[in-house]
Amino acid sequence: MTTTGLLLAAGAGRRMGRPKALVEGWLPRAVASLAGCDRVVVVLGAQAEAARPLVPVGVDVVVADDWSDGMGASLRAGLRHLAGSASRRCVVTLVDLPDVDARVVGRLLERPVDPSLLARAAYDGTPGHPVLLGRDHWAGVAAAAVGDQGAKAYLGTHEVALVECGDLATGTDQDTPDGLVEGPSGPS
Repeated sequence: MTTTGLLLAAGAGRRMGRPKALVEGWLPRAVASLAGCDRVVVVLGAQAEAARPLVPVGVDVVVADDWSDGMGASLRAGLRHLAGSASRRCVVTLVDLPDVDARVVGRLLERPVDPSLLARAAYDGTPGHPVLLGRDHWAGVAAAAVGDQGAKAYLGTHEVALVECGDLATGTDQDTPDGLVEGPSGPS
């Protein structure tokens, strides 16, 4: 096993009015975006028990008990879970990226399997998600992940390869219900 997909879906989604993990179709769609990974782990938090049945079969679930501390807490929980695995890298993505799909993740996965590599999707030159973290960086990323910053501070002090994906998606996260893009049976 070389690559684990790590989906962060723990937040309360206060601006959305509900946890984003509970938006119809978002969890399965985000898991599907990680189809090129050997394994997928979903980090839940707010209303974890309500969201757990929405996670596709065969996907591991980790609950970040301190989810209310921000995205950093869910990233730390996920990386702690992966520490005992055989994975050499992980692709970190967010549940609220409705147009990021397996093509975007696939482009990141074209990078060499190198535990010292850091790479991230870019959209018209602007860095975004998903982010590819080589195993050598997991402890440093976890230590730097505080509040809603996730890996931002760590990535800002390290060389990160940008992988242009603007031809595939916008990479824009959806924080409010305005123009909500839900799953196949919901509004679009």
